[in-house]
Amino acid sequence: MKTENKYLSAFQWFIYLLANSIALPIVIGNVFHLSAAEISALMQRTFFIVGLSSFIQAKFGHRYPITDGPAGSWVSIFVIFASIGTQQGLTMMETLQTLEAGLIVAGLILLLLGITKWVRHLLFLFTPIVSGTFLFILAIQLSGVFFKGMVSIDSNTGQMDGVSFLLAICIFFFIIVLSSKAKGWLKNYAILLGILAGWIIFIIFGKSHRSISIASADFIKLPEIFPWGLPTLTGGVLITAILFTFLLISNTIAAISAAEEAIPNNRGQFHDRLNGGTWIGGVSHLFSAVFSTIAVVPLPATAGFVRLTKQYRIIPFLFACGIMVIISLSPSIVGFLASLPLPVASAALLATLIEMLGIAIRSLTKQPLNDRNITIIGVSLLVGIGIMFLPDDIFNGLPSIIQNIGKNGLLVGTFLAIIFEQLWKPKE
Repeated sequence: MKTENKYLSAFQWFIYLLANSIALPIVIGNVFHLSAAEISALMQRTFFIVGLSSFIQAKFGHRYPITDGPAGSWVSIFVIFASIGTQQGLTMMETLQTLEAGLIVAGLILLLLGITKWVRHLLFLFTPIVSGTFLFILAIQLSGVFFKGMVSIDSNTGQMDGVSFLLAICIFFFIIVLSSKAKGWLKNYAILLGILAGWIIFIIFGKSHRSISIASADFIKLPEIFPWGLPTLTGGVLITAILFTFLLISNTIAAISAAEEAIPNNRGQFHDRLNGGTWIGGVSHLFSAVFSTIAVVPLPATAGFVRLTKQYRIIPFLFACGIMVIISLSPSIVGFLASLPLPVASAALLATLIEMLGIAIRSLTKQPLNDRNITIIGVSLLVGIGIMFLPDDIFNGLPSIIQNIGKNGLLVGTFLAIIFEQLWKPKE
């Protein structure tokens, strides 16, 4: 690989890391009514954790170029707990402190499973149908997050900004066309070109007005430790974290399997990669708790990015992770990068979900589509996706643990697939 191509690849990885890190901190900040300064600080800490976790995963964990990013699955837990905390009379900060404890519990379990290599004994639970179900529901869930991110609200009229939305749609199809029809470097750098072109177009149309400024006069600012306060463990968050750890294992398996499928001539050592990815995932969760951010996990959607861009090498990825960590320490640079229009980042990320959905479908169809398998897939997908459309307050008044599980379609759908697969054995 030529030096200039290596640097360009690293820059494209950096942009992808950045794009995956911008949206969800803003979502969580709004859910918990954080101030602009608190959202800014959360974004800075998120950039730091994303870069650090991605680096140590690629270097010491699963050793694949897989982006670690704020987990959409954890976002659903945060949103659910915000609602439950309000019902229980907790302040938003008190709720966030219980979530910090949940991250620590999940991190310790993952750390234990990875170091002892016990995680391999759970592999029988995560069949191709279970992994495919998880990826399919996750793709649907994330598509909603990214599609909402493409929709801007005009501050003057309070209605949808049609121009911004149309521009985001154009960026989405621009990336799709480049990645499928272009040749050579145009195809390999479709995501980077789409984001840069979209940013420029938004500036030209006067739509790049979102600005995140870090409230700090320091040129270098280290991330704070426990800015939300010290963790507070409750029974509800303990049980939720234990159950949710199975979903995190499924996420890691799906990310590694998807990377194996996306990266040619790189199969093998699955168990070693899973052990490493699991215990490093535990470390990442502990870091996320200490620095009060949304937990980061290996993003299965990265396989879609790899397939689109043909970015298989690990060195440019590590270089990009290092840049992410260094830049996160500079409040002024974080403020500038965070001004990347949310519709542009969301459109680019939505494009990568196409390949992720393809991986899910291939996983679901690895086994014959007989009556048993179709029933398991159908029930798991219909229930898991259907729960996403239920009103937020439908579980109000029920015990908190039922609310935590019942409101999470990804959790319910994946667990249904696991239960059916184990109880309904195929005929020999």
